[in-house]
Formats: sequence, C-alpha cells, structure tokens
Amino acid sequence: MTIVWDDPVNLMSYVTHVFASYFGYSEEKATELMLRVHNHGKAAVSHGTRERMETDVEAMQGYGLWATLEQA
Repeated sequence: MTIVWDDPVNLMSYVTHVFASYFGYSEEKATELMLRVHNHGKAAVSHGTRERMETDVEAMQGYGLWATLEQA
C-alpha cells in the first residue's frame, strides 16, 4: 500500500487536491484521507500490486508529499 505521512510543509487543501486529482477520489474521500494524515500522522491512500504502489509513491513524491511503500 501507499502511505502518505504528515509533514509541516504542505497545506491541507493542497493534499486534498492531490488525492482528488491523482487518485480520482471524491472531495469527501480526499478530505477524509487528508484528515487521517493530519490527525494520525499517516494514511494508506492506495492499495494494489507492488508495481502500481511504486508508481503511486513516486507520483506522491513528485507532488512534494512524503510517501512510502508498505506491505499490507
């Protein structure tokens, strides 16, 4: 799974925008995930094959988010 970690740099609105635009999540789902990152320090934002998760991690890092790969 792709894990996005909380950071002191990115605005919550930006993180929500990234989740909605990259993953195609609704604003409600993107906001829910952003709040999980903000309140709990991290959130699993996508699940799938290792190759797909590597792509998602690279994409999140490309947006300036701190993301890592973790086995479910």
